[in-house]
This record gives sequence, structure tokens and C-alpha cells, in this order.
Amino acid sequence: MKYVLVLCDGMADFKIDALGGKTPLETAKKPNIDFMAKTAMQGFVKTVPDGMKPGSDVANLSALGYDAKACYTGRSPLEALSLGIDLKPTDVALRCNLVTLSDDEPYEDKTMIDYSSGEITTAESHKLIEAVASALNDETFSFYPGVSYRHCLVCRNGRTDSDLTPPHDITGKKITEYLPKGYNADLYLTLMKKSTEILKNHPVNEERRKNGKRTADSIWLWGQGTKPRLQNFTERYGIKGAMISAVDLLKGIAVGSGMQSIDVEGATGTIDTNFDGKAKAALDALKDNDFCFIHLEAPDECGHQRDANGKTRSIELIDEKIIGAIIKGLNGSPFKMLVMPDHFTPIATGTHDATPVPFLMYSSAKELGKGETFNEFTPKGKILTPFELINMFLDKEEK
Repeated sequence: MKYVLVLCDGMADFKIDALGGKTPLETAKKPNIDFMAKTAMQGFVKTVPDGMKPGSDVANLSALGYDAKACYTGRSPLEALSLGIDLKPTDVALRCNLVTLSDDEPYEDKTMIDYSSGEITTAESHKLIEAVASALNDETFSFYPGVSYRHCLVCRNGRTDSDLTPPHDITGKKITEYLPKGYNADLYLTLMKKSTEILKNHPVNEERRKNGKRTADSIWLWGQGTKPRLQNFTERYGIKGAMISAVDLLKGIAVGSGMQSIDVEGATGTIDTNFDGKAKAALDALKDNDFCFIHLEAPDECGHQRDANGKTRSIELIDEKIIGAIIKGLNGSPFKMLVMPDHFTPIATGTHDATPVPFLMYSSAKELGKGETFNEFTPKGKILTPFELINMFLDKEEK
């Protein structure tokens, strides 16, 4: 039996007036998901433990059956793993976004225009982060380039009791109330301010400005944590696993859990990602692995951008190019597929929500349930824990 988990990041939503009172998942044309729904089990799973923030880090760890309260040490340390950064026990890693801020005002009075600098390319952002690193690296701080707008800062001999806000939570808001607080607040704010002078007239930004694109005006620090501790996936479940994702966070989870992390050319984490390449990579990975986790970031990105039509289209592309291709590619081989979001990313708010998410579990070998379609309202029954869901999916006794 082969096991495929299709994680549609942020796919779940609430009803939207612009979509006729439906959600993107209700609106999307998804014949392959509807095909599976006829014999699939549907339900809800609580991916965000009580008292924890509904981040993709916590929710994706939960989707794999890990106890986030026991193993989670912060978002950025997981991303650091994927970048090959050797974190010392006393190091603190922070996510370093390249963001677009409003012009003219004093730094403290600026508005968060775009947490992704117009989804800046990796090639462009590397040049910008290298300029920041050249100017600001010292005995305490080191900057490392990542993917697109997502980068890493390592603070040596640091602490994690800083109050730092994710930039995607404050799009369109003044940053005044959300500047760093607590430990190292003044130092972090100084780095952020200094970065604006480094980035302002950088050739990359000059070129983007000339082409009418959003510029990367500042770094924004958040997601701090220490070196993560994850149980090996194979030791935990007795099967070999692979991870396919465009984002460092998921790659870091793969590295930390001993799964194979597979890079796909053209995988961007947006609606323009290489869906076909991801599906092919998954089918290739399943030749040598029992389990494949395919992470699709596009619905989440569209949710943060409050793009209802884009979110709907991203679900249609996942259905056609990922799920349809996997079903066709595994034809004749017994397999199970679990389709689920990690959390809600409602169009109405543009940020994450901890509401339990719907899931669909399909088996090519036997009927697990009955239905017509899959959305936020079709599942029935009790809300499962991540441990119950993943062990049921992988045909394991719950541990």
C-alpha cells in the first residue's frame, strides 16, 4: 500500500459573498476529489492544539501526527534545518521576511503593504539578503538567504521570549503596535530600520520600481525558536517517507524527521508553481518510499492576499494536476490518499484560523464511506485528533 497526503495549505474557508455565499472549496470544479468522495471517509481534525497559534508550522507537524506541544520550538528553526544551518543549542533562529512598507513616514508609523514584497523571486531576494548580511552580520547576528521572501536570521546566545508579529497578520495595518517587544526588541528594531537604508536604492529594487513591481523595503523579524527535536518518521511509523514542498518550513520538517526532501524545479509556493513537476516527483518518490507528503502553498498565499478567485483556481489546479495525476499514475497499485488543509486561511481576514479542518480519506482498495463532494460542510462525526487521523490513514495502531 502506498500512502499520499495532499496538504492544501490554508484551503479551508468560510462562506464568501463574492462567491455567491460559498467557499472556494465549494465553488471549485474538482472532479477528482468528487470521484474520491463517493467512497471516502470524511471528517474533521483539530490540527492546532489549544493555547498555540494557528501557524503552518504547528498545523503541518500535527498533520504528520507529531505532538506540537512536545516538539515545537519555533517556526524559523525548522526553516533553518532546510537551509543547512547548523544551529547550536544556544542559538535562536528567526524568520526574516522581505516586506513592502509604505513610503515617507517615520519607520514606526509605516503601514505593512505586502508581507512578500510582491512575491519577489528567489534570485532577486538573495542579492538583497546578501547586501543586508554584508552590512549587518557580526558576532551576534548572521543572515541566511532562503526562498522568495522567506529568509533566516540567527542570533547567537539568544532567548525566545521576544514578542514578534507575523507580517501576514498585519497586512494593511500600521506597524506601530506590532514592532518588536520583549527580549532584544531594541536590537531587532535597529536591524529592521538599518535594513531600509541598505535596501532602498539597491539595484534590485530600482529595477522592480522601474517595472512597476513592489519593492522589498525592509526586513521583518518573527517566528523565533531554538533547534527543533523531532522523532524520526520511519522509527515512528515503520515506513519510509518523502516530502515535496516549495517552502523551507516543510523542507525543514522533512530534514528534522529524517524524511526525503525533494526539490522540484519551478516550485514556487504560489499559484504559479510547477504543479505537474510536483506530481511527477511524487510518483517517482513513491517507487522508493511508502509515504509521500505533497505540500501545496497556493491556497494559503491566495488567502493572505484575500484573492477569492485565485484561491478557488488554486484548488482546481491541485485537483487536476496533483490529485488527478496521482490517481492516474498509481492506477493498478493499491493506495490511500488523504486530502486536507492544515488550517483555515479565510479570505475575510487574510490570516490563519484555528477552526478544526475537514479531511477526505480515500482508499483504492475498499470503500471507507459515502458522499458526493467534499468541502467544509460535508464531513460528519466527531472531531479527530491528529494522532487518530494519521494512524488510521497509515493503518497503524494508535501509539
